[in-house]
Amino acid sequence: MLRKTPQPAPLVDRFGRQITYLRLSVTDRCDLRCTYCMPRNMQFLPKKDLLSLEELERVAAAFISRGVRKIRLTGGEPLVRRGMADFIGRLGQYLGAGLDELTLTTNATQLKTFAPILKQAGVKRVNVSLDSLDPKTFAEITRFNRLDSVLDGIEAARSAGLHVKINTVALKQQNRNDIPDIMEWAHARGLDMSLIEVMPLGETGEDRFDQYVPLTMIRSDLEARYHLQPETRADPLGGPSTYVRVNETGGRLGFITPLSHNFCASCNRVRVTCTGRIYMCLGQEDHIDLRSALREYPESDQTLHAALDAALGAKPEKHDFVIRQAGERPELNRHMSTTGG
Repeated sequence: MLRKTPQPAPLVDRFGRQITYLRLSVTDRCDLRCTYCMPRNMQFLPKKDLLSLEELERVAAAFISRGVRKIRLTGGEPLVRRGMADFIGRLGQYLGAGLDELTLTTNATQLKTFAPILKQAGVKRVNVSLDSLDPKTFAEITRFNRLDSVLDGIEAARSAGLHVKINTVALKQQNRNDIPDIMEWAHARGLDMSLIEVMPLGETGEDRFDQYVPLTMIRSDLEARYHLQPETRADPLGGPSTYVRVNETGGRLGFITPLSHNFCASCNRVRVTCTGRIYMCLGQEDHIDLRSALREYPESDQTLHAALDAALGAKPEKHDFVIRQAGERPELNRHMSTTGG
C-alpha cells in the first residue's frame, strides 16, 4: 500500500546541492564474486542486520517526500533477495506520485525471470554489469561461469521493452583489450554503455594497484580506432557518466571517473545500505544510522527525517579516493556489495 508521507523541505546540502537521486541497497548478497567487488569466500551479513522490505519502503517514501525523484535499487545483486517482485511492485506505485524513475543495477543472472515483472511495475531501464564477452575472462572476473545466463537476461529485458545500459569496470590486466568488443556488441543492439574505473573499497583478495587503469588511457586506446564525439546531453538518470557518441557504431559511450576526474561538484545522490546506513559520499566513511530511527519509532517518521537532515548537513564537498601502492590495504575497508553499487 502506498504510504502517505509528509511534505517536509527538500534535501539540500551545505554546498547548495539538492538530493534528487537515491541509490537504495536491498541486500549485500550476490550470486557472483567479482574480483574488484568482494573476496571469493565473502562473509555476508546476518539477515537480522538487514532492513526488512517494509523498512526499505519506508526509507524510500521518506526520500520521495523530500524531493528525491529517481531511485536505483542496488546490492549485492538486488534480484536475489526474496520478496523482490512484490517490493518492486510496491515502489512502482510511487511513480507519478512524487517519483519520476525507478530503476536498478543488476548482474542480469536473474533478469530472465524478472524482466516482465520490472516492466509491469513501471521500470523503464536497467543497468547491467558486464565485464567481458569472453566466457573464460568472464569466469575469471566473476569467479562463476554464468555468462550465458547474463546474456539471456539481457535479451529478456530487451524483449520486455526495457532499455538496457551496459556497465563495464575497466581492469588493467583482465579486460582492457575486451572493451572495444563489448562496446561494438552493445551498440549493435542499441544499448548504451558506460566504463567505470575500479574503486578501492574493501579487501577482495586482489591488488587494486594491479587492477586500476585510468579511463584517460582507455579513451586514448579507443580514439586510436574510433572517432569519439563529445555529447552535451546529460545522463537522463542524473548519473555521473560523461558521454561521447562513437561515429563508427552510432552508439553512446559513457566514462565514470571517480579517481582520475571526480564529478563531485554536481553530486545529487546519496546511498543507503541494506543495513540502513546512509552514506553521504561513496568515498568517505561518515554515515548516519537510519535503522535505529526506523525501529525505535515505527509509527512516526519524525526521527527518520531528522536523521536525513543530519546526514545532509554532513555531506562532504568531495571524495578522496586513492589507489594505494601495490600490496597496501585499501583506504576504505567497506565492500561495494555492502554499500550498494
